[in-house]
Amino acid sequence: MSLRSAFATIAAHEDLNFLLTNRIPRAAFTRFMGWFSKIELPVVSAASIALWRFFCDVDLTDAADSRFRSLHAAFTRGLRPGARRVDGDPATLVAPCDGIVGAFGRVRDGQVHQIKGFPYALDDLLGDPEHAARYRDGWFVTLRLTAGMYHRFHAPHDLTIEQVRYISGDTWNVNPIALKRVERLFCKNERAPITVRLDRDDLRITLVPVAAVLVASIRLPFLDAARNVRGLGREVLPCSERFAKGEEIGWFEHGSTIVLLAPPACEPVAALREGMTIRMGEPLLRSP
Repeated sequence: MSLRSAFATIAAHEDLNFLLTNRIPRAAFTRFMGWFSKIELPVVSAASIALWRFFCDVDLTDAADSRFRSLHAAFTRGLRPGARRVDGDPATLVAPCDGIVGAFGRVRDGQVHQIKGFPYALDDLLGDPEHAARYRDGWFVTLRLTAGMYHRFHAPHDLTIEQVRYISGDTWNVNPIALKRVERLFCKNERAPITVRLDRDDLRITLVPVAAVLVASIRLPFLDAARNVRGLGREVLPCSERFAKGEEIGWFEHGSTIVLLAPPACEPVAALREGMTIRMGEPLLRSP
């Protein structure tokens, strides 16, 4: 058995995976990785990037750069021009990121689910019952970014960002193994709900980037080019920033999750399936 296949066998063992990725000092380990990943010594960066590529099945063929000064630079890599085709249909909302569709469906009685049998309340996720009420009978889609995926997220349509709310929290792993064991996991982790108004029909949707173990920060450069959302020191950040469909909004500094919330008028495209891999720019929802 190869080293890679042995690691995959260990990772697939639910009890061991949960122990190794959650029963550790999560916040301290995440802070350490945030520091370590930025080390630009060639011997450190080369070794850490090689290990990451070996164990995480990373594909860098669509990256704007082929060489990286640090593991952090590789995690947060940009795309080369033309690497993603953004669906141009004005009635289509596209996936804001590369990801695996973890769950999707109707909002029922103010609740959605992280995995079957594990519901959570939207007002808990968003930190604001009035905000959650906008999505009564609406739709949700959960997109999970794995460690090897492209980590930036983009505008799903032509839109204006109206508000960002920062909610501090834990750093549980967000993989399916943890989602089956930790109730209300997304409501416990650090997150930053982003409220946007679509140019089309003034519909409002919300993107909720959720941090996880090893995620040193959620970065939204339209708010601050130098600091992450945790470092801004405010819970509610009003803004009025416009983005074109497919334009970059921000990034994670490791894999994590985005929960997208939409009103009843926006429905998932017919091809959407739980467990499928979707790429930024591909159709996700249809608006009226």
